[in-house]
Amino acid sequence: MNIGDTLPPLEIPVTRTLIVAGALASRDYQDVHHDAELARQKGSPDIFMNILTTNGLVGRYVTDHLGPRAVLRRVAIRLGAPNYPGDTMVLTGTVTAVDGDSVEIRVVGANGIGHHVTGTVTAEVPA
Repeated sequence: MNIGDTLPPLEIPVTRTLIVAGALASRDYQDVHHDAELARQKGSPDIFMNILTTNGLVGRYVTDHLGPRAVLRRVAIRLGAPNYPGDTMVLTGTVTAVDGDSVEIRVVGANGIGHHVTGTVTAEVPA
């Protein structure tokens, strides 16, 4: 793996089920992640994905590429445009640093309205 290498893109359909299941799995019971009417009352056009689901999808993206021996050491992400049902998030990644068994990957997840997530993932990949 070399600096500048890119990971193949991963398209993730953002379904209502994915949003609700991710919120439940991470024990995030805020209504904006499962109740469309209450989300609209709070100013959102619909329910939207929580950060813990996004964090998990980013981790999955990197480990799917690096393989089962990869260990995530640091995940630092920022949310931007919300992920609403019916959209597709496309994750892309670029290797930004390599130091021995350690690799840092810049990850961007974009949807139809902009960048949903940006950040870096540092992983250890034993030889």
